[in-house]
Amino acid sequence: MAATDLSAEIEQRVLELCGEFKQGITYQIIQNDMPQLKLDTIVQVINKLLATSRVDMLKKDDDVLVFKLRDPGTIHRIKGAEPEEQVVYKIIEECGTSGIWAREIRAKSNLHLNTVEKVLRKLESKKLIKSFNSVMAPKKKSYLLYELEPDRSLTGGAWYSDQQFDSEFVDILNQQCCRFLEDKLTSARQVAGGPIAVCNTSYVSSKDVLKHITLIGITKVRLTIEDIETILDTLVRLTIEDIETILDTLVYDGKVERSISGGGGGGGGEESVKLYRIVSSLLPTPNIITIPCGVCPLIKECYHVGNVTPVKCRYMKEWLNLEW
Repeated sequence: MAATDLSAEIEQRVLELCGEFKQGITYQIIQNDMPQLKLDTIVQVINKLLATSRVDMLKKDDDVLVFKLRDPGTIHRIKGAEPEEQVVYKIIEECGTSGIWAREIRAKSNLHLNTVEKVLRKLESKKLIKSFNSVMAPKKKSYLLYELEPDRSLTGGAWYSDQQFDSEFVDILNQQCCRFLEDKLTSARQVAGGPIAVCNTSYVSSKDVLKHITLIGITKVRLTIEDIETILDTLVRLTIEDIETILDTLVYDGKVERSISGGGGGGGGEESVKLYRIVSSLLPTPNIITIPCGVCPLIKECYHVGNVTPVKCRYMKEWLNLEW
């Protein structure tokens, strides 16, 4: 067999190994697969594959070199880029929607931090990557591919604006969900068939609640430079999971009850659906339940004389709405 044919056969086998081992292959894996090859031959084949941009080389934390199959789409996007840019781009690509910090890129690429920061600025200017701030570390920039959106666990999803918890927006959603369920109960009471029929009719799926919230148009206003002459009201993109989170908080507050429908395991492929209904109390809550003494940490020190007394208690004063 000619040397050229042998080299091509080895290259093909190395590429097949890269396809089998998605996390990458090492020299040791290649030698285990083809023990008859000398290390020099393997190095020559790897260098050729690197030169033709068919594989990427990365260094692990233990300084072991790893070779991974390069995505053809990546070759097109970073064609003509410098080697440092290609390495940094590949590391960011591997992190997907989780993003990665500059110092982590430095550790994985073995490049100087100043070089990494310079490369990141170049890639951002080319719109190959973008940066974002995580709610868990708002002062640190994370990077991901330009066409991706960061994971909701990092941005906080619909509940955060500019890395700050939007309590006002959550309160509005709580109120609107409660109002929708109350209206559903009111209309259910018009149904004939007794209390059981009213109870069953008053249940609403989280999907219906989401549809209602979307229709009433709860928005957050965003003003961009391009739209400086027109303010665009952009609907918040809420998911069923977001609405179920809100509804579950109402369940914990005792305002709503939850039920599961379908998904009984009968083999019909039916998915379970979460249903919610407003809870109407049969009796009004006795005022004695809201007395501050029940949760006061100083209750064991409270007497009719001394520094801690009911007469001097400001919480009791607020509860009774008294002035003294």
